[in-house]
Amino acid sequence: MKVLANDGISESGIKALEKGGFEVITTKVAQEQVANYVNANNISVVLVRSATKVRKDIIDACPGLKIIGRGGVGMDNIDVEYARSKGVHVINTPASSSESVAELVFAHLFTGVRFLQDSNRNMPLEGDSNFDGLKKAYANGIELRGKTLGIIGFGRIGQATAKMALGLGMKVIAADKYVDNAEIRVDFYNNQFINVDIVTEPIEDLLKHADFITLHVPAQDGYVIGAKEIAAMKDHVGIINCSRGGVIDEVALIEALDANKVLFAGLDVFENEPTPEITILMHPKISLTPHIGAATLEAQDRIGTELAEQIISILKSEKV
Repeated sequence: MKVLANDGISESGIKALEKGGFEVITTKVAQEQVANYVNANNISVVLVRSATKVRKDIIDACPGLKIIGRGGVGMDNIDVEYARSKGVHVINTPASSSESVAELVFAHLFTGVRFLQDSNRNMPLEGDSNFDGLKKAYANGIELRGKTLGIIGFGRIGQATAKMALGLGMKVIAADKYVDNAEIRVDFYNNQFINVDIVTEPIEDLLKHADFITLHVPAQDGYVIGAKEIAAMKDHVGIINCSRGGVIDEVALIEALDANKVLFAGLDVFENEPTPEITILMHPKISLTPHIGAATLEAQDRIGTELAEQIISILKSEKV
C-alpha cells in the first residue's frame, strides 16, 4: 500500500512505515491536485499537518482512501465526521507535540518579559552606537517566578504548559469547558516528582487574576479573546497564542498593546495565515514565530512513529 505524506514526515516515521510494508511518498502535491494524485497513484493513506486540507470534495473523489492522518493535535483541516461516515479512518497524534508547544509558549513568555523581540531587532542597528540607550530601554524586565499563568484550554498541551510553569515557581490557574480538574505531575531529572491538583475556573475569573494568559483551544467560530475580554484583564498582562489563528481579535490586541493595557504578546498563529497583517508583523511588542509549535526534531520523530504505528495497526486489523 502507498502512503502520501503531503506535508512531510520524519525519517523515523518513513522507516517504520516501510518496515510495515508501505511505500511512502513525500512529494508535495498542490491542494487542488491532491484528489487526482491520490487516485492516479492508488494511494490508501494521506498524511497531513497544517497545510493540506482534506475536505468533503477530496473524500468523495477518492473512494480508495482508507486512512487520513493528521500529524499533530487539531484536525480542523479535515472533515473528520464526514470521512468517518464514509468508512475512512481519521487519526491524529494528540500527545506527541504537547511538550514542544509548551516550550514554545515559554520561549515567547521569556522573550516578552525581557523585551527580546525588540532588543534583537535594535541591537544590530544601534548596538554599537546607542548601547547605553538600549540598556536603559530594556532595563525593566519582569521575572516569571511567583506570577500567575492563566491557561485557557486545559487539554494535553495546556497541562504540559502547566507543568513547566509549576517548575518555574509560577501559580497556575486554568479554564476549560470540558475539563473540571487535573492532577499535574511535575517530574524532575532525578526521578523525583510532585503532584499538583488544579481545578478549572470560569474564564471570567481567570481573566481577572492572571498576569500572563496562554491559549490552547481548537479552532472557534468566534473570538475567545476580544476587546471585552482584554478589558477584563489586569493591566500590563502578557498574552500568548500557540493554538489556532482566529481565536484572538488581532485588531483589539493591537489597540491594547498601543494603549499599554497589554504589555506584550507572543503569536505563533494568525488570523490570516500564511499572510499575517503587517501591523502584527511590525509591532515592537509582539514576539513572532511562523506556526512552529510542533516543529522540533523530537516531536516530529514522535509524530511520525505514532502515525506509523496507528496505520499499521488499523490496516492489519482489517485484514484479520
